[in-house]
Amino acid sequence: MTESTAFAAVAMPSAGARLRRRVFGHKSLVFGASLLAVIVLVALLAPLIAPYDPYAQNLLARTQPPVWYEAGTWAHPLGTDNLGRDYLSRMIYGARISLVIGFSVMVISGLIGTTMGLLAGYFGGTVDLVVTFLVTTRLAMPVILVALAIVAILGGSLLVVVLVLGFLKWDRFAVVMRSATQQVRSQDYVAAAQAAGASTPRILFGEVLPNVFAQLVVVATLEAASAILLEAALSFLGLGVQPPLPSWGLMISEAKAYMFFSFWLIAIPGTALALLILAINLAGDGLRDIVAPEGRE
Repeated sequence: MTESTAFAAVAMPSAGARLRRRVFGHKSLVFGASLLAVIVLVALLAPLIAPYDPYAQNLLARTQPPVWYEAGTWAHPLGTDNLGRDYLSRMIYGARISLVIGFSVMVISGLIGTTMGLLAGYFGGTVDLVVTFLVTTRLAMPVILVALAIVAILGGSLLVVVLVLGFLKWDRFAVVMRSATQQVRSQDYVAAAQAAGASTPRILFGEVLPNVFAQLVVVATLEAASAILLEAALSFLGLGVQPPLPSWGLMISEAKAYMFFSFWLIAIPGTALALLILAINLAGDGLRDIVAPEGRE
């Protein structure tokens, strides 16, 4: 090995070092992922860190203000709700509801939409026409109105909300994956795999899907955030997660009658909901920058 070659080998950072530099150099990704990790950790450790039972009522301690108010106490740092339940404990357990709904809806809708988009983009022809028709039909139906109608008929529950949103929010996956697959299908490595006799599943999952993963990540994060907001809207209208589950949207709904007298009852879960959506979007957008081919070194 010559001196210049040895110097280049020493000076050139490894692939792992370059990846770490890209990740930690992306400020929005670090902030979003850190905030999301904190929320996930809080949700996972809810039984250990929640100071009270989120369902325990104490009518003698109703609507106590948070600790930063003059009448607030450290016994209930975020105050209590209209039934005397500790607001901090309900907020901690409410993070579980939001994360479960966002992740579950993302998985269900992602499996449906990604499959349809891959098949339509790769095969084209009749398959593409059928998928396009299904997407157009789905886009003609407003999600919130259809969800309201179905939940009103079947009854509001966590399982019903997840299934309804999961089967309604696949269209964006299908549209983006169809377009991305059409672009990748014409690449040389796909033609080489076809010429080598690779099976269709091998080409789709081994050649096409890894090269549209960046787009899939962005859509998945957007849909997870959208599902959390839709669940909050349904719960706010009384047709989503039902009491006494501590859903953030339901907590906002229960606080409507007290918004002029106990503003924190709406402000606290509303702020938590906004932070969770912000964290998911920032993490997804930053991850897309990292895994996209144009973002690699």
